[in-house]
Amino acid sequence: MYDPTVARLTYRALLGRRRALILGALPVLLLVIAVVVRGLSGADDQTAADVLGGFALATMVPIIGVIAGTGAIGPEIDDGSVVYLLSKPVKRPTIIFTKLIVAIAVTMVFSAVPTMIAGLVLNGNGQQIAVAYTVAALVASIAYAALFLLLGTVSRHAVVFGLVYALIWEALFGSLVPGARTLSVQQWSLAVAQKVADGNLVTSDVGLPTATVLLVAVTVLATWYAGQKLRSLTLAGEE
Repeated sequence: MYDPTVARLTYRALLGRRRALILGALPVLLLVIAVVVRGLSGADDQTAADVLGGFALATMVPIIGVIAGTGAIGPEIDDGSVVYLLSKPVKRPTIIFTKLIVAIAVTMVFSAVPTMIAGLVLNGNGQQIAVAYTVAALVASIAYAALFLLLGTVSRHAVVFGLVYALIWEALFGSLVPGARTLSVQQWSLAVAQKVADGNLVTSDVGLPTATVLLVAVTVLATWYAGQKLRSLTLAGEE
């Protein structure tokens, strides 16, 4: 189910100079914010939760997921180079699964690692807040990578649609509108983080059992459907 050659090509595409600079911009901004906030207000658990929840998890993680997920396959479909990949004796599900693993790894590195560092800077992991939001970032990275990889296979405007989803649904509705929170990857990941954190600074509108089922279902279904779309793309080309 995992092809090293496909993985190497995908890593090369995602971590090229231009895309790497884009991926690194938000993590650097998060760390700058953390340093400035710590310098101005000192170590404060509520402030740490606000920064990590309001910026890191609600904005940074989904945007990085968009870049990594859509970038793992979207450009190859747009420029037609995917035909070269599909001509190789590699099963279509293997291509999708390999690209998913790469997208997840990239999203985790560029989101979870800076979240942990920022949390330690903000309050030294008081009440396990840094660890909790890092776990949330790790969990969310899996679902986002699957969702945006699927989006990259079904639309030539995957980045635009992905950013609209990340900035409007996750960052805005997923944080502010009660009804929308149930269908937010952010809230599902917060349900996991809530079990890790001490105190009541990390909360979710979704229970842990429901969140776990939804995270697994979305990841599995998105990956499966992406494989189906890639297969239909191949058939269309052969016809």
